[in-house]
Amino acid sequence: MKRMITGLQPSGRITIGNYIGAIRQMINNQDLYESFIFVADMHAITIPQDPEALKKNIRELVALYIACGIDPNKNVIFLQSDNYYHANVSWILECNTPFGVLGRMTQFKDKSKKHQNFMAGLLTYPILMAADILIYDADIVPVGKDQKQHVELARDIAESFNKRYNTEFFKIPEPVISKETSKIGDLIDPTKKMSKSAENKKGVIFLLDSEADIRKKIMGATTDSEMNIKYDVENKPGISSLIAIYHELTGLSIAEIEEKYKGQNYGTFKKDVADVVVNTLIPIQERFNKLVNSKELDDILENGKNKTLEIAKAKYEQIKKIVGLDR
Repeated sequence: MKRMITGLQPSGRITIGNYIGAIRQMINNQDLYESFIFVADMHAITIPQDPEALKKNIRELVALYIACGIDPNKNVIFLQSDNYYHANVSWILECNTPFGVLGRMTQFKDKSKKHQNFMAGLLTYPILMAADILIYDADIVPVGKDQKQHVELARDIAESFNKRYNTEFFKIPEPVISKETSKIGDLIDPTKKMSKSAENKKGVIFLLDSEADIRKKIMGATTDSEMNIKYDVENKPGISSLIAIYHELTGLSIAEIEEKYKGQNYGTFKKDVADVVVNTLIPIQERFNKLVNSKELDDILENGKNKTLEIAKAKYEQIKKIVGLDR
């Protein structure tokens, strides 16, 4: 069975868009691959973080993903910072990576503009990401289009290292672009993608929102004056986004939804969308609340730590010998 690895940054809260676009695909993948899922908490500190908030976010992220259906019996779930071999391997890779390629990384360009007094880690963290992947001999790395460049860098680093030391030490990973799902727009400004970093939280449904807040946000969603429940992203982005949510959570096709609600008003449809979202999220929230402060979660992370330390230590000892750091 091929090995897959996925890293998740503990920044902000998870939205219904994240659930539809990413989490459900991870659930499907866990039956197809030997799956490793880690919280990329070391990546998170490339920009300033409140320590207490970060600690809370890390634990809540793990609990929420498991509550959504990520099975700890089918996945090795662990914290990046629990495995110090990631950083050790990253340093060796940094010493084998040209400086110029890092400055050309798209995300570095974008984030360095937002954080003018950025730290060195913002520049070098793609190499840590490469170490995250390569240390486990991953075959598959599922990513969105915006992260593909990082996997390509990991491939380049692995190939360059293998060539330099005349070895086949690193497996060359393959990026797999996440399957396209319906675009879930912001409920207030549906021309924009729903984002956990949106300034106006009224347009974003978070997985841990209360039932009252979910219903209020959906009933207040921006639509249009036509009162025609039809999927048309360009001309009717608001109602199209609500149709997309309903489609993804019920399995009904767009055509079936349009036929079902033919001649009905937006208020009726919004109420039904809210019902579907609430019925999806309430069981997730109940599982989350039981798990987040439990020993079960501690045991899951400890098990992941022990398994990955064993794998990563063996890889690190090998790379030390290759570059001449062994005694």
